[in-house]
Amino acid sequence: MRCPYCGNDETQVKDSRPSEDGAAIRRRRFCPACGNRFTTFERVTLRELTVLKSDGRRVPFDRDKLGKSIKIACRKRPVDDERIERILNGIQRRLEMETEAEIPSRRIGEMVMDTLKGVDQVAYVRFASVYQNFSEAKDFQAFLGGLDAP
Repeated sequence: MRCPYCGNDETQVKDSRPSEDGAAIRRRRFCPACGNRFTTFERVTLRELTVLKSDGRRVPFDRDKLGKSIKIACRKRPVDDERIERILNGIQRRLEMETEAEIPSRRIGEMVMDTLKGVDQVAYVRFASVYQNFSEAKDFQAFLGGLDAP
């Protein structure tokens, strides 16, 4: 593993342990060249995923990008980082289990919305407002009106 501070290729693992949910290995590393310490996470990837964007572009699935958008939706809400990590792990596993390696971005957004709807209603509406590109207050009204329907 390359040191993020100095670029040295020879770093040493000082400590390894499973993460809280057991889906990753957390490693504390030390760089003998610059003396800095840093943490890495090792996750199992069943297969490489490609996201098919609405404009036709194909981009690699970016777990960090998805995590950032979920964290923004959950900001200042009673959803802790561990819960967000479990949400991410669940969505990634479901995507990896699908038969197609190319996943439409719309499918990913729907998975996030379905999950957030059961976790926190405010986070759900926040995510939906960006995902569905709300531009006016009436967009929120129409969306919120649909929440009351069975």
